Amino acid sequence: MGRFCAVPENTYNLIAIIFAHAEYVMKTYLIISLIADDKPGLIEDLAIVVSNYSGNWLESNMSHLAGKFAGIFRVSVDHAKAELLANELRAVSTSFNLQIEYGDESNVREFDAQPDLLTVNIVGNDRPGIVMEISQALAQMGVNVESFSTMCEAAPMSGEVLFKLDAVLKNSRNLDSEKLKTNLELLADDLIIEIE
Repeated sequence: MGRFCAVPENTYNLIAIIFAHAEYVMKTYLIISLIADDKPGLIEDLAIVVSNYSGNWLESNMSHLAGKFAGIFRVSVDHAKAELLANELRAVSTSFNLQIEYGDESNVREFDAQPDLLTVNIVGNDRPGIVMEISQALAQMGVNVESFSTMCEAAPMSGEVLFKLDAVLKNSRNLDSEKLKTNLELLADDLIIEIE
């Protein structure tokens, strides 16, 4: 007859931590982008597929552009199910354009640990080349773009076309927000810039 050996409680805690860490490490991250004709239930169809494979919908950014629905989202899934999930997503996307890339989560964890972000809002008269000018100015100051959203709309009183930009920037050189604002204001006299 075999012997029963008592296991200290702290050993069980250590085993639980090891298994939890192993489960976290074995996650795969998929970056999915899509362009489709807008229709009800499109996101629901994709979310159901992700859920069927026990995937976790982490973040997304979606918009309507010129009659099309465009989006990008990130999901996590067990490593063993990643390819199955990717294949199933491709199978339900026969009527629209869908791309899947495997993400590198190590960069995301490092970024989330010590965020250094600036939120920028810009309003001004629209003109050709304004996005190029702003993006060049940001690149020259060593600022990486985390999110970048633009739109054009009619001004309430004059009816002239206004350009609006909302961006979140990752500051890689400890750039002062006032210096950033000053450099962007040099692009045009009519730009209204707010930085937080």
